[in-house]
Amino acid sequence: MRHLTYRVRFLGLVAVAALAGMWPMAAQAATAPSLGTAAGFAVLGASTVTCTGPSRIVGDVGVSPGSAITGFPPCKLTGTLHAADAVSAQAQADATTAYNALKAAKCDQNLTGQDLGGMTLQPGVYCFDSSAQLTGTLNLSGGGVYIFQIGSTLTTASGSSVLISNAQPCDASSNVFWQVGSSATLGTTTAFAGNILANISITMTTGATLDGRAIALTGAVTMDTNTISTCGQTGGGGNGHRTHCNQGVGNGPEGCDPGNSNQGEPSRSNDELGGTPGDPGRQGGNGKQAVVASNASNTVVVTEVNAGVHSNAVSPATKESSAAKSHGKSEGKGKSK
Repeated sequence: MRHLTYRVRFLGLVAVAALAGMWPMAAQAATAPSLGTAAGFAVLGASTVTCTGPSRIVGDVGVSPGSAITGFPPCKLTGTLHAADAVSAQAQADATTAYNALKAAKCDQNLTGQDLGGMTLQPGVYCFDSSAQLTGTLNLSGGGVYIFQIGSTLTTASGSSVLISNAQPCDASSNVFWQVGSSATLGTTTAFAGNILANISITMTTGATLDGRAIALTGAVTMDTNTISTCGQTGGGGNGHRTHCNQGVGNGPEGCDPGNSNQGEPSRSNDELGGTPGDPGRQGGNGKQAVVASNASNTVVVTEVNAGVHSNAVSPATKESSAAKSHGKSEGKGKSK
């Protein structure tokens, strides 16, 4: 009887402690904030966007309220430039809303003072009171949303990487968010994944790559020989949601065929985009389509061509494509006769 009484009292204390938040409970599933119109941007700065070296960007590039975007060319863009226009202004507003939502998320585990390198983490919200450092490999294990709240700076050492389930599936990076209180710096040849929303600035050093987005709310985004891709989260790939093949490697979800690598020539590939490692190829499912059709705003996206600043003009490539289609129809009619 006495043991039963003690057990009842213990269970009662556990229940009270749980209600009071004193007893460790299972972490609640993190919720991904909406990026709104910012989702279409691979790079979005506030003061300036600077690109040097043979960088390749898949997704729009914009700046607001600043107006300076430099380096295109030599940097190559599969997307549209938005310099101090209504589109970039709205994207900045939406990004700020997403940043505040990330900052307000309830922290599941405080990692202050620990290096992310060598860790394997489950979906959830992880916080750093001040700076965060990645030296080596961070493995995000399992499907779900990952949110990292960083009080000040985010820095990665050279050669560091972020893997998702021991690989680098591009699509999954859309559910990884880095809310950075000041500035983020990706070290040389870092292979990073996720959406970086930095309150001030983002610097990508030589050879660093990013599957996700680089968004600076009040400062600059600076790139040097980098590859950045939104991973097709805004539409346009061969299967309706991809915009590039993950470094030309056939690993299933990306829809790429390793036995049909284009070896530097997109027209020889039947991969989803016909991309060589680190070099997204052409749009479409057979590697033959050179352009994407105009969208509602008449913005033409040309693959592997240095895109100009946003305008309503149709590119020569589009005219050629239209002419080719008309010629094809004419031939078809002739044959039917």
